Amino acid sequence: MDDTNKLIEQRRAKLENLRVLGINPFHNKFTPSENCGEAKKNYEEERAVSVAGRLMSQRVMGKTIFAHIKDSSGTIQLFIRKNDLGDELFKVFKSLDIADFVGASGALFITKTGEISIKVAEFTVLAKALRPPPEKWHGLADTETRYRQRYLDLISNDDVLKTMFQRSAILCEIRNFMNDRGFAEVETPMMQAIPGGAAARPFVTHHNAFGRDFYLRIALELPLKRLLVGGMDRVFEMGRIFRNEGISRRHNPEFTMLEAYQAYGDYETMMELCQSLICHVAEKILGTLVIEQKDTEGDVAQTIDLTPDWRRVKYKDLVREAAGADWFDVEPTERHRRAIEELKLEGEIEGNCEDFEVTNAVFEKMIEPNLIQPTFVTHLPKELVPLAKISPDDPDCVEVFECCINGQEIAPAYTEQNDPIEQRERLEQQAGGEQQKLDEDFLVAMEHGMPPAGGIGIGIDRLCIMLLGQASIRDVILFPQLRPKDAPAPSSQSADQG
Repeated sequence: MDDTNKLIEQRRAKLENLRVLGINPFHNKFTPSENCGEAKKNYEEERAVSVAGRLMSQRVMGKTIFAHIKDSSGTIQLFIRKNDLGDELFKVFKSLDIADFVGASGALFITKTGEISIKVAEFTVLAKALRPPPEKWHGLADTETRYRQRYLDLISNDDVLKTMFQRSAILCEIRNFMNDRGFAEVETPMMQAIPGGAAARPFVTHHNAFGRDFYLRIALELPLKRLLVGGMDRVFEMGRIFRNEGISRRHNPEFTMLEAYQAYGDYETMMELCQSLICHVAEKILGTLVIEQKDTEGDVAQTIDLTPDWRRVKYKDLVREAAGADWFDVEPTERHRRAIEELKLEGEIEGNCEDFEVTNAVFEKMIEPNLIQPTFVTHLPKELVPLAKISPDDPDCVEVFECCINGQEIAPAYTEQNDPIEQRERLEQQAGGEQQKLDEDFLVAMEHGMPPAGGIGIGIDRLCIMLLGQASIRDVILFPQLRPKDAPAPSSQSADQG
């Protein structure tokens, strides 16, 4: 029998002992008067309080026990004396294990060492922990355990707990901002008969009642645009998106996206909204527009300054800087050769790549990772964004921006295409003539008339990575997707799970 099993057996034996003593080891309810943080913040000598939390430490010193319990607000010390509780209850508390849940009531005081504590007059066993905590309980470092058993990570690592509460606050402030701007929050279906709004591989599910396959949504765009047609001038949704693609430090198969659409606006309208929203959230949650990005060792690797106004630069100008001033003047075959032979992008470009895909490989691999400070990259090739309006300044480009911060795209935004004839032609081109891939209902909706509009999508997880100074998407979502332990090793074509 290994050590863990022995410890589990010991804890189960203690569980039975509690029951023999008439003590319910899994209490139905306990109502604290305040949390641990409030008790310490509002300290008054001899003030009566009741708190509850997980037992994190216990030190027995003769007829006295010093213990710490923890809730989501922090920890507080419990001071337990045999003279106050009596022999039997003192023994019960002494027998408790680390990680058990306890409720305690008593008077506040400060110990000789200066620590705010509770002189316990009575306590309640709330929940017996039948499994011991992992090694290095205080500061769990094993990444495999941290991600697979996030609950242990939250218990052990206060910084992780803080990050997740900050993420929650970010979502709240986004909603406050959008509501203040007059946007109505809506909900659209997660299961769709036709996946649309993005070029991505969907997850397939089967609807038994209808006897046909449905798809988990890959974007929020098309249903929200239907609402513009219906007369809802400002709408947004913050919802889950599902894409059956690789896993990496920046990608998770399910993620959270904010999409917003404003009638009578354009991509510049969305540019102002994007900058204002991100600055608002940073100031509200962090109290600063200067964000420190740390490396794996916890050292500051770089600093991001969100102070407006953010840089604006055209896509073509950035490509020319990276790949040569004459990049768009040479033949497509020459661009393809240069990308492979001179720019060393062979692994990123397939032999049958379209010309715009070659250029975009240059952007994604050589340019975007270096856009650390907030940058609006504008006027993207029309082939990349079939749902956007053509730029009057350049018929090969669309009125689009990508907001790049910290070396990755945070938010794309468009002047939305509202010409139903043009929209059909461009979607048919994207679908390669396979009509069944077209969302005919969406096109019919557009034929009823859609007002000019600006639209934006903000990747919430990537936004949180940047704002909270994290290195990986796994560090800003509670339950990242992981390869099952019994699954075969990924193929060479699979994305890195790191």
